[in-house]
Amino acid sequence: MWSSVADYVHSLGLDAYVVGGAVRDELLGRPVRELDFVVPGVGHAELRAALEPHGKVEDLIVAEQRIGVRLLPRDRDVRALQPAGIEFAPPRIERSTGPGRHDFEIDADASISLTEDMRRRDFTVNAIARRLETGELLDPLDGRADLARRILRTTSPASFRDDPLRIVRGLRFVSELGFELDPKTERQMREWAPRIAHVSGERIGGGLASDGLGELSKLLLGAEPARALGLARDTGVLVRFLPELEPALGFDQESRYHELPLDEHLFAVVQGAADAGAPLRVRLAALLHDAGKPESAWRGTDGRLHFYANPAHGKRSHEEIGAELVSAALSRLRYPVRLRAAVRRIVRAHMFEPPRRALGVGARRFLHRHGEETAFDLLAHKHADLRGKRLGATAQQLAELDLLDRFGEALEQERDSAYRLDRLAVDGTDLIELGWNPSPALGDALDQLLQTVIVDPEANTRERLLAQAAQLLENARVP
Repeated sequence: MWSSVADYVHSLGLDAYVVGGAVRDELLGRPVRELDFVVPGVGHAELRAALEPHGKVEDLIVAEQRIGVRLLPRDRDVRALQPAGIEFAPPRIERSTGPGRHDFEIDADASISLTEDMRRRDFTVNAIARRLETGELLDPLDGRADLARRILRTTSPASFRDDPLRIVRGLRFVSELGFELDPKTERQMREWAPRIAHVSGERIGGGLASDGLGELSKLLLGAEPARALGLARDTGVLVRFLPELEPALGFDQESRYHELPLDEHLFAVVQGAADAGAPLRVRLAALLHDAGKPESAWRGTDGRLHFYANPAHGKRSHEEIGAELVSAALSRLRYPVRLRAAVRRIVRAHMFEPPRRALGVGARRFLHRHGEETAFDLLAHKHADLRGKRLGATAQQLAELDLLDRFGEALEQERDSAYRLDRLAVDGTDLIELGWNPSPALGDALDQLLQTVIVDPEANTRERLLAQAAQLLENARVP
């Protein structure tokens, strides 16, 4: 069995170099997920011929040009180490011919040096290569020094022009790796931010990468998303891929419950969700949950702004508007339908208040209304939302968090309770045998039985529920 993909590739007799993020992460002491290789001194045809005896070889195509190959090894142990295959390429140079992702002239052949290949990459920390044969590092742009200083610096002033997605990737590295932007790199972000309009939505959000995640998703899943989002706002990048948030920038909520401008509040809630290890759907909801506030705002007789529905002012609630903004934004960014629906549910219901008494009944009703996944997502979001309202905890905030914790404990205790129809001690067939006809009335009867059990779990016995169903049937027959 091979101990690593690198050992296997070394056995193939190629003078291969590990390149890109794998070298960066290795130097940072981070887990390395996938290895990609550059093989100097060979062309595409030679590389393909060298690899074909070892498995299935597929061409890698960019801008309708072959830039390398992917090997799907015949060796099962290697396939298990890197199931998506191993990518190999000759060194190449690229020349941008326009604003789009595919507007490139690409040269990939044996005459191009590895140093030239390093210079066409995005950031210096990704322009380091390690030779398998000797272990030596090729670092023509001093990327190791930038790693040591935790500085993100582009390989050239044209890096963002050549591929504007690199702007969002850089912000992702701020969140994921804790890097700072080199001042020139930050100025380049500002300059080229408008080019993000030419980047496809799935590359930013839904993901074309092997892990199914775009750069925004990876940014939100990083350790410091609030700092990265703040930079995205300050460089003009944020509204280029999320125009739904433009009205939120600097918006004063004029609320006794909020100390922060709306955009800072959103970033703080995202950070709270990240600190708690919440899943992506909760972090996306955190970013967008109050995006509807500017449109929903109306001033009451108390002189304050309010964000709940007010038909007299022609205003809908901010959570209703926010749910629509979620649908628009996440559809444009090509997130999967199921994820979009989950985020929308969180935003639509995020204004819930946990019950202050009868927590067991309240928890069962909450689980019945929202389902288990959404119920716990709402709990996670509420935690982050409460912590993101003020710079420091107040007595009221601590009391609200304590109540939320107790409600969370009740949800955990009731997770396996009969809050769903499929957990009732009887079903539709039992009621039909009792004399009910298959009809909407039968469904209504089952719902009534379920409500009984939600209030009183001891009622969830076949005997008691059949007796109640018989009484309901008798009442339905009385003219």
